[in-house]
Amino acid sequence: MLKKIVIFGVGLIGGSFALALRKAGAVEQVVGLGRSTASLLRAKELGIIDVIGTSLEEALQDADLVLLAAPVAQTESILAAIKPYLQAKTVVTDAGSIKAEVVAAARRALGEKMAQFVPGHPIAGLESTGPDAAIESLYVGRKVVLTPLPENTDERIALVAQAWQQCGAVIHQLTPENHDAVFAAVSHLPHLLAFALVDDIARKPHAELLFQYAASGFRDFTRIAASSPEMWRDISLANQTAILTELDAYIAQLTRFREQLAAGDGTAMHAMFSHAQSARQNWQRNIEAAEIQPKPDNDE
Repeated sequence: MLKKIVIFGVGLIGGSFALALRKAGAVEQVVGLGRSTASLLRAKELGIIDVIGTSLEEALQDADLVLLAAPVAQTESILAAIKPYLQAKTVVTDAGSIKAEVVAAARRALGEKMAQFVPGHPIAGLESTGPDAAIESLYVGRKVVLTPLPENTDERIALVAQAWQQCGAVIHQLTPENHDAVFAAVSHLPHLLAFALVDDIARKPHAELLFQYAASGFRDFTRIAASSPEMWRDISLANQTAILTELDAYIAQLTRFREQLAAGDGTAMHAMFSHAQSARQNWQRNIEAAEIQPKPDNDE
């Protein structure tokens, strides 16, 4: 039982975390902080939080866990602001989808209190934002990647892991560097491609006609372009090196395909399509197989 948690950012990610812990009976009090008074008031109205934090010192008093669910560019300033009020028992974690830069920011901000920060990343989300998007089931069966640091004790890592497990999540661990390389390929790049495609079409002189005939394929491919521009700007800049590597690889793939199309090389095109289809089908089968397996126990 967590007696008190503090959440910076009470929208989809932070709000869902609070609702899930409430449903599990795993928290007594939730304090919310953030930039938007309207969002905090709405979160309190929806029962996501109990208290709107007005003083950092008061909010952090006797807190067991602090979750940073704000845009990653705010990480350093938030950590620097809370450092003077962090009690020895308080553990801090985050929900950012980049980790190496977050860890570097935490080292600059927390200094000798760095051992209290256990980085994390829930692999869950929707294109909706704000407190009204929060749902208690968001993390059920979803992965949460922790990237523990050498300074972290087993007890602090366990506290963060157990909180996410109470939300229904399955815990994985990576190094910050491996995390960022992986998610540059399978998360960050797809989001950027979706944004770029929608922006390209929207800028065409006949955009209205194109959108009129866009159907399910366009909708499914571009759904994630409805996500927060601020968040994806911050992620792109913070994970710049890894994303550039993946962009270069993707541009090379597109160049190969353009050459095949220009040459009318149907054999080469068919081979690429078949390879992609097979890989996609295998991935889908693995997902479906994992979904029908019994849920792991909390102590797995």
